[in-house]
Amino acid sequence: MSKKVVTFGEVMLRLSTPNHSRFVQSTQFDATYGGGEANVAVSLAQLGLKSAHVTRFPDNELGKSATNQLRGYGVNTDAVIFGGHRMGLYFLETGSSVRPSKIIYDRAGSSFADIAPDMLNWDEILEGADWFHWTGITPAISQGAADCCRKAIEVANKKGITVSGDINYRKNLWQYGKKASEVMPDLIAGCDLLVASTHDAKDILKIEAQSSTNKEVAVFQEIINQFPKVKKIVTTERGSISASHNTLTGHLYDGAELMKTEVFEVNPIVDRVGGGDAFIAGVIYGQLIYKNDQKSIDFGVAASILKHTIERDANLATVDEVENLMRGNTSGKIIR
Repeated sequence: MSKKVVTFGEVMLRLSTPNHSRFVQSTQFDATYGGGEANVAVSLAQLGLKSAHVTRFPDNELGKSATNQLRGYGVNTDAVIFGGHRMGLYFLETGSSVRPSKIIYDRAGSSFADIAPDMLNWDEILEGADWFHWTGITPAISQGAADCCRKAIEVANKKGITVSGDINYRKNLWQYGKKASEVMPDLIAGCDLLVASTHDAKDILKIEAQSSTNKEVAVFQEIINQFPKVKKIVTTERGSISASHNTLTGHLYDGAELMKTEVFEVNPIVDRVGGGDAFIAGVIYGQLIYKNDQKSIDFGVAASILKHTIERDANLATVDEVENLMRGNTSGKIIR
């Protein structure tokens, strides 16, 4: 029976400048929908798992259009709720060569920001689920979103559902009077697998490596010491040669060993947005299907590399394509 993953978070209308044009020169935008957690759901659906996304949309044509897009990619939308007045937006200027990409958010007062815990029945939503995934973007948006996320994690823990959290710390999002350091520890405490960097640990948890030969291991071990439910921590190491040329490596620490992937390279990058979501989706797939940590991060990084070659937020790569890349087939030869 196929494994089921539930994700929770805001979906925004993405407006991107075409053909690498700048905001100041563009006279039109390409429109689609995207959000970190929804990107994970879409990726997992393409990989053949059952995925469901939970969010709140305005009850208008934009909300229905976004729901249809998720459904069209095979994501279950039964737990999507409607209300509020507007959909959050983000504007993307895609960089090239030495010019980096830029993102402008316009999400204050969105339908999702006004979500409240009594709007969702997590006992029903999580029934039959094998995995629940959230990111630090959600509790950063509003107190209501943070409370909903906390309730989901509590219910998942009671039901024995594996929980993964991507810290994904974005300082500028925390605008409702709470600091990440006040909210995130309680949520992290309910996770089995965490996506975190040493920077996240320092900024949110105030965990820094002292004198150590391997600062990453020292930081990750201290996270596990402070949050004993967390059994595995994953992250990626990116090398930015230019906006169009990156390298990527995956790391997984299981409390005893730091595993790494080979260094993957992607050049040219078509669309970097969603690369981290593709990585954790690949890791989740690997944990559920392969049940092997090394293969999980190998699969995750290969999935992320493929996402860099695909336009828009979500990774539309298949298992065969990811495994083919894992085997070293990087020629890009036409398939007939």
